[in-house]
Amino acid sequence: MDQKAGAQISTRAFIQSALILFVIILLAGVLTLLVPAGTYQRVLEGERELIIPGSFELVDNPDYPIWRWFTAPVEVLWGPDAVIIITIIVFILMVGASFAILDHSGILKAGIARIVTLFGGRKYLLLLVISFALMSLGAFFGIFEEVVPLVPVMLALSYYLGWDALVGLGMSILATNMGFSAAITNPFTIGVAQRLAGLPLFSGSGLRVFIFLVVYIIFAIFLYRYAKRIERNPEASLVYEEDQAERAKYANLDMGALATDNPKLARASLWFLGFVVLIVAVLVAGPFIPTISDFALPLVGLLFLLGGVGAGMIAGGERGSVRRALWEGLTGIAPGILLILMAVSVKHIIVEGGIMDTILNTVATSFSQTSPFLAAILIYVLALVIEFFVASGSAKAFLLMPILLPLADLIGVTRQLTVTAYAFGDGFSNLIYPTNPVLLISLGLTVVSFPKWLRWTLPLWFWIILVTVVFLGIGVAIGYGPF
Repeated sequence: MDQKAGAQISTRAFIQSALILFVIILLAGVLTLLVPAGTYQRVLEGERELIIPGSFELVDNPDYPIWRWFTAPVEVLWGPDAVIIITIIVFILMVGASFAILDHSGILKAGIARIVTLFGGRKYLLLLVISFALMSLGAFFGIFEEVVPLVPVMLALSYYLGWDALVGLGMSILATNMGFSAAITNPFTIGVAQRLAGLPLFSGSGLRVFIFLVVYIIFAIFLYRYAKRIERNPEASLVYEEDQAERAKYANLDMGALATDNPKLARASLWFLGFVVLIVAVLVAGPFIPTISDFALPLVGLLFLLGGVGAGMIAGGERGSVRRALWEGLTGIAPGILLILMAVSVKHIIVEGGIMDTILNTVATSFSQTSPFLAAILIYVLALVIEFFVASGSAKAFLLMPILLPLADLIGVTRQLTVTAYAFGDGFSNLIYPTNPVLLISLGLTVVSFPKWLRWTLPLWFWIILVTVVFLGIGVAIGYGPF
């Protein structure tokens, strides 16, 4: 039987993720029954809504019936975050469709052949270079969601080089997340939080560069050792059984033949490469041009789709075959839409139940009488907790910083360290929680279920959390500033 083009979300992975999210929805609903409702007063600053510190008060619990827990995944489509949610959905559909065309036309395999040929078989050097490059994109430019189109490419590369889907995810979305979290000039976390704190923009970068390098070393060792282990013994892969069909697609490829010039594929690749250049331009310009930043995600998706469709036609694909591949790509990724709606509905339930501010106030005020070091850790923990409900880094900064900064000033934690602790908590948890749409999209492009992803990454998270806590201690000791 011919295998469908593009990424196809497996039934098993979909059911496992859906069940996990359903349980989380139920837990969020139960919290609205147990936790008293409360609210902070807010003030508009430009187009952003900021919390007024010290204004929290308990209020009567809203009338939020149990049946609305189960309609929340639909209600979010016309809630306050509707535009963002619909944008994400359209983005993944465009990416899924384009990747299927590139896969069906042979452009993807030809591109991988050129990459492998360029590195002359030094595949572990290739692994480390790609990981470092994508980490840098996250650390300097705040790239995260926009790397999703690269996930299928890295998966295919990983299969050809004798690894598995986890390594492919590791050198794409996980590498980007490591950089996004160990941020140097990430405008969406460091930039926004420093502006709210009144700090010079991107100040304190010296220590953050060192943090970035240490995190990269830990991540590189983790990924290198796992790749080595499954190369020696493929059955040691956590997804060995699930990966068999995809491995077979790349097992006997003649990379030398694929890398040679095929006129049609060469023209198609050149066409798509032009769109890749435009995508990179959008990603680089986004942090500096607000208008581009606001539309970066849909613009990247549209460019990827136009590049893929055009390349498929140039490569010699008939309209019918291109349409068929496009349709297979759309239907293959479509089940992920329900998972995304379920994930974002958790925040919707908490907010509609009136307990978001209560949770925030309870955790934030719990460290008002602690030492500076413990307070820095608790800021880290608070960002980790709120990340479960609010995935957006900049939105979380506007939610947390007005509360955290006055408390930090009283306890003796510098504002620079407060920003750093917030960035750690916001970033490193992005690929831990099943409520993060980017994680669900990325897993949906693979055969990897959420439980196996968590099992694979937990040792990495242990060392990352340990080293970042040490850096918070160093920050307290040196009075990391300027203030």
